[in-house]
Amino acid sequence: MSTAFGQSTVLGYPRIGANRELKKAVEAYWAGGIDAEALEQTAAGLRAEVWRTLANARLDAIPSNTFSYYDHVLDTAVAVGAIPARFARLGLSELDTYFAMARGVDAAPALELTKWFGTNYHYLVPEIGPDTVFTANPAKALREFAEARDLGVTTRPVLVGPATFLLLAKGADPFARLDDLVETYAGILTALAEAGVAWVQLDEPGYVADRGPAEIDALRRAYTRLGALERRPRIFVATYFGELGDALPALLDTPVEAVGLDLVAGPGNLERLAGAGPLRGRTIVAGLVDGHNIWRTDLRGAVAAGATVAGLADHVAVSTSCSLLHVPVDLSVETRLDPDLYARLAFARQKVDEVVLLGRALRDGTAHLPERLPPVPAAWRHDDVRARLGALAPADRQRGDYPDRAAAQQRRLGLPELPTTTIGSFPQTAELRRARAEHRAGRLDDAGYVQRMRAEVEHVVRLQEQLGLDVLVHGEPERNDMVQYFGEQLDGFAATRYGWVQSYGSRCVRPPVIHGDVARRAPMTVDWSTYAQSLTSRPVKGMLTGPVTILAWSFVRTDQPLADTADQVALALRDECRDLEAAGIRVIQVDEPALRETLPLRRADQNAYLDWAVGAFRLATSGVADDTQIHTHLCYSEFGEVISAIDALDADVTSIEASRSKMEVLDDLAAIGYRRGVGPGVWDIHSPRVPSRDEVVEALRRAVAAVPAQRLWVNPDCGLKTRGYAEAEASLRHLVAAAAEVRGD
Repeated sequence: MSTAFGQSTVLGYPRIGANRELKKAVEAYWAGGIDAEALEQTAAGLRAEVWRTLANARLDAIPSNTFSYYDHVLDTAVAVGAIPARFARLGLSELDTYFAMARGVDAAPALELTKWFGTNYHYLVPEIGPDTVFTANPAKALREFAEARDLGVTTRPVLVGPATFLLLAKGADPFARLDDLVETYAGILTALAEAGVAWVQLDEPGYVADRGPAEIDALRRAYTRLGALERRPRIFVATYFGELGDALPALLDTPVEAVGLDLVAGPGNLERLAGAGPLRGRTIVAGLVDGHNIWRTDLRGAVAAGATVAGLADHVAVSTSCSLLHVPVDLSVETRLDPDLYARLAFARQKVDEVVLLGRALRDGTAHLPERLPPVPAAWRHDDVRARLGALAPADRQRGDYPDRAAAQQRRLGLPELPTTTIGSFPQTAELRRARAEHRAGRLDDAGYVQRMRAEVEHVVRLQEQLGLDVLVHGEPERNDMVQYFGEQLDGFAATRYGWVQSYGSRCVRPPVIHGDVARRAPMTVDWSTYAQSLTSRPVKGMLTGPVTILAWSFVRTDQPLADTADQVALALRDECRDLEAAGIRVIQVDEPALRETLPLRRADQNAYLDWAVGAFRLATSGVADDTQIHTHLCYSEFGEVISAIDALDADVTSIEASRSKMEVLDDLAAIGYRRGVGPGVWDIHSPRVPSRDEVVEALRRAVAAVPAQRLWVNPDCGLKTRGYAEAEASLRHLVAAAAEVRGD
């Protein structure tokens, strides 16, 4: 078998299927509608389709083991035997144990879920302790390699690398187990070599963040050991999402045969590479095509960067900057997009073609490359929005002092101690999704659609009253997604029909495209919120998505600074907040779950980001009176690094995911002297299990020990969109009862 790497490759490919076939099959399995064999048949078909697609595109080097039923980090944990004892003792099948780790069961809460570097993908956090018994389990990687080989496709198995795996893990000192883990990887690599695998890809994105000498030495030790194996595949270490910095020379000091560098998010990698000395016998895999956004590549500019790499290394291969997991599958089905926009886009399938073209260009020259695109159309500009931004003053991002606001809000709202609420959405039933689909297709007229949605809003309001919640929501039945919903009502956005991307597990999102200046055409949420408020005397929250999250969960234009686009979105939200307030809405929640997600990986870049991110939120929320209560919500990230920025948002109440982490974030808030309202989540809504009343009481008592009850709110971790009504209602009953018990009612 040839040991040449090839001229072109990708680091991974979408695994959900062009029509979300994996989502549908997995959820059918969870619901008992299909068995494990039927699920695997669907999965095998999706894998085969990907390999054939990549082979037919004439890609030289094709990855495998990038398919996952839920999460590739969880797959790696299973491959090295890092299965916590609470799951191992359940006595379930291998597949059901896997899903129990992801989703939890009554006897075993799920692994923590958090964001994958600067993306909207979520991974499951491995748990590593001194008692973890690592065991090499290469079965999945071997099975998929054999499947592809039977189709006539030679592949390169992919795993999360050992150093990044430990950096992502939770435990007292995961790196204390480095040597044990590396020996487990050695067993996997040996098994792969014996099966005829020529190359293996080990992903080490953890090293594009700031890393100390001990962590960099761990990287060097790991690959020195793996490189010294007598029987192993050739090793390709892939890095992505930024610049490697001091980790690059450490990696080049090991025997690995190929190193992948992101030259889109990490253009400084070129300078580092030039100063690294001779690269004889080494393949550099140049990430020239953006795997994290959907804009067409400037192929002539990219080939120039590739040529620079070719002057430094014996062999260069062209690749995507990261896995194509983060972009939709195929642009060709998007026949309704504006032609000017369509011409500027590339989804996963089109990015593979770009990679192949660039590989050819490095070998044969650039004559076959297309010309650069013309300038952005003038119709995408909004001069009035630009004028408003130019006229902004510091006072536009400031509210009154918090103690005065809090007193005014309490006089207006009259809430009890430990007020209860939810985060926004209620279960999205099949009937709701069907009604939205019928309305989009024209089979349900506007009046019929509004009638169905209003019936659901009334149901949600009555249910919350009956449960005894203090601050209500309208349930968001009209919303397909918390970002897409707003994108469809703002100028400067475009929506795709089939542009689905995996967020976590079976959860897929369809990010809108921000291609021009953002402007609000009309109020977006006022009618729904005021209708809900008309049904009850209790306060109903107006629900908005914040500017940072709208950017983070969209595909954003790259021809102006992110800060400018964020402020354009913030102005639209500012107008919406004022309209909600004028319509009598007393509480407005502006969600920013992506605040931490978008934080640059290098500390040197973080302050500039946080300045504009906090500024955009405050611009959106500072146009209302002091007695209007502003909430925000953050979830599923490690928030310690941005805790001061959370304080700087100046929201009156911040609800935050905390159940899987056992309220760890409260210590961070206490450390900075946080003095406003906070609602640490007491119920993990990403698991189907219903928490008992005692569990919620225990969580609340931990919270009260860290935060005075006068500032504490009681709420779930996140919105209830993905849950069913039976489990949501039972869990909320326990939540309300637990609050009453701790309150002493």
